[in-house]
Amino acid sequence: MTQNSFDPKAFRTALGTFTTGVTIITAQAADGTPVGITANSFNSVSLDPPMVLWSLAKTANSLPVFTESKHWNVHVLSVEQEALSGRFASRGEDKFAGLTLDDGITNAPLLPGSTARFQCRTAFMHDGGDHIIFIGEVLGFDQSDLPPLVFQSGQYALAARKPREEVRLTQSEPPPECSYTEDLLGYLLGRAHFQMVNRLKGLLDEQKLAQEQFFILSVLCIRDRMTLSEINEYIAYTGYSVDENDMQVLTDGGHVVIEQDRYRMTADGREASLHQIAHAKAIEEELVEALGQGDAMALKLLLKRLIERTDPGLPDLWAVSS
Repeated sequence: MTQNSFDPKAFRTALGTFTTGVTIITAQAADGTPVGITANSFNSVSLDPPMVLWSLAKTANSLPVFTESKHWNVHVLSVEQEALSGRFASRGEDKFAGLTLDDGITNAPLLPGSTARFQCRTAFMHDGGDHIIFIGEVLGFDQSDLPPLVFQSGQYALAARKPREEVRLTQSEPPPECSYTEDLLGYLLGRAHFQMVNRLKGLLDEQKLAQEQFFILSVLCIRDRMTLSEINEYIAYTGYSVDENDMQVLTDGGHVVIEQDRYRMTADGREASLHQIAHAKAIEEELVEALGQGDAMALKLLLKRLIERTDPGLPDLWAVSS
C-alpha cells in the first residue's frame, strides 16, 4: 500500500474496531485553572517501575498545560460517567462546573466515581506524528467495583465478561431430528423468565394469588383505576387475557375494588404489591451479585433492545395519563 492510496478515514475506522476503555486526563494550569480532556489512548507501559502512557493531539488547546505541568491524573471512567465523558470531550464550557473533587497526591484535579484512578508524574514526552505521547510514573492509584465504560467502533459500549470455560446447560447433544438446542434464544429467554418468576411463587402462595393476579397488581400499582380492557392492553405481552374471574379473586381478597367499571387498588392491595416488589428486588440483588454489576447492566441493555425490536405496540405503562 502506497501513501497516496492510504485512506485516513478508513484507517481511523479500522482502528475503531479495537475496543478500549474511556478515560479523562486532568492537570492544573500554572494559574491554577483545572484542565481535563477525554481520551481513549491510555495504556500500560511497565509494572516495575509502574508507568502508563497516553497521547494528545498537537492541535489540542490543552497541550501547553499538559506539556508544562509535571503531574496529571488518569480516570478510567465507569459506566455511570458517560455524561462526564461527553462533557470533557466538548469545547467551550466549564468542564469542572458543579463537580466535587477529591484530595490527591498532587494539585492535579482528582474526579470521584471512576472505576480506577492513576495519579502520575511526567517521566517522558515523545513525538508521535500528529500527537505527543506522555509517559508517566504512577505515584498512586485506586480502584472501585464499578464496571468500566468502553468505546468500540465510534460509540460507547458495555463490557460483559466471557467465562473462561463455555457455559453449557446440558452436556448432551440433541437428537439429529430435533432442531431445538440450548442456544435457541426463545428457550433461553423463556427459561430465565420462568425461573425468576418461580422465585416469587412462595410469596404469591402466601398471598393466595396466582401469577396472573401478580401481573394485574403490578400494572395497577403503576397505573390505577383502569377498565378490564385497559388492563389487558398492558399485559398483552404475557399472552394471558384477564377476565372477570381473575378480577373477582382480587376483589374477594380485598386487593381491589370496582368503581364505575374501573378497578382501583385498595390499601391492602398496594401493601401486597409492595411486598412483591421488595421480594423481586431482593432476587435481582442476588442475581446482580452473582453475575456482576457490569454483566447485569449489559443484560438489561440487551433485553431492552430486544423488547424494543419485538414490541407489538404496547401502550407506555409509565407515560403520564391525560
